[in-house]
Amino acid sequence: MSESPTRWLALATTVEPATLAVLLVDLATVHWAPLASAVGPLHGTAYLVTAVLARQLPLPRGVRLRGLVPAVGGLLVLRAAGRRGAAPGG
Repeated sequence: MSESPTRWLALATTVEPATLAVLLVDLATVHWAPLASAVGPLHGTAYLVTAVLARQLPLPRGVRLRGLVPAVGGLLVLRAAGRRGAAPGG
């Protein structure tokens, strides 16, 4: 992987809550099955990528475990990484 894990984590952290929002809006309104079938796996993949990339960062174990929190875990990890000087992108 030529780019740092924090850069990819930032991308996955953006995709995960966005896809969750799409799924929840769909569920609350029309509940269109094709949309859920398309966005659901994308959301799940973004969640798994977030968890795996958070695990790879050189941060304390407790911080890395925050990556497992659905929807906001990646944000929590990035925030802690920023405080420790491991800003996204490098």
